[in-house]
Amino acid sequence: MSKEVLDIISNAQSKKQPLFAVLLDPDSSVDQSFIDRVRDAERAGVDLFFVGGSLMSNDFLDESLKAIKAICDVPVVLFPGSTMQISAEADALLFLSLISGRNADLLIGQHVIAAPYVKKANIEVIPTGYMLVDGGAPTTAHYVSQTMPIPRNKPNIAATTALAGEMLGMQLLYLDAGSGADFPVSFDMIRAVKNTVSLPIVVGGGMKTDSDIRHAVEAGADVVVVGNALESGTANLENLIHAAKGSV
Repeated sequence: MSKEVLDIISNAQSKKQPLFAVLLDPDSSVDQSFIDRVRDAERAGVDLFFVGGSLMSNDFLDESLKAIKAICDVPVVLFPGSTMQISAEADALLFLSLISGRNADLLIGQHVIAAPYVKKANIEVIPTGYMLVDGGAPTTAHYVSQTMPIPRNKPNIAATTALAGEMLGMQLLYLDAGSGADFPVSFDMIRAVKNTVSLPIVVGGGMKTDSDIRHAVEAGADVVVVGNALESGTANLENLIHAAKGSV
């Protein structure tokens, strides 16, 4: 298995060139609006597509991945919410361990079930320390994981959790306020994690404005992820990408 996607992220981190990822939900059929979102994202200069979600009532994962690959060459990364979200059509998979919670099933249990299928898919696997952060509103991720998010005003808890993840061998850290969060991960928390670990940091959830993106990058985010704000039409993709890449 190659390490192409992790290399892209690590190289960008070393050059202090933040990346922008668009999160796509494979719960809906691949219609014209989905294709338009992918094409618009490619034209705007998106670096990565993350595909997945905490809860899927319909399975259009393979169809979604094939559609993206047919349209563009942007790397496609699985952001799985369950062991069902594994596909050989992707370029890489974030092998998420929920290090912010105390649900053993999401620390290792589901990974044991998924491992043979992940190996069979023969895609790049990126061990990722996943940290849920309070975004001011209950989210699907909080409900499905049955875990308490890290309090928004406790950056030291996030920093020491991230440090433990790094010591356990994680290769990436993902701070997530969750889809539909009222507020993004606080900039103090991003900065505290950045000052504590050397791993690349992905930040997602609740970022809706150019200012949200700019401050996240300035605080230390190496990859920013936006999904809901684009689907709802409340944000301009080109402006958000410019905010990310123009902040350094």
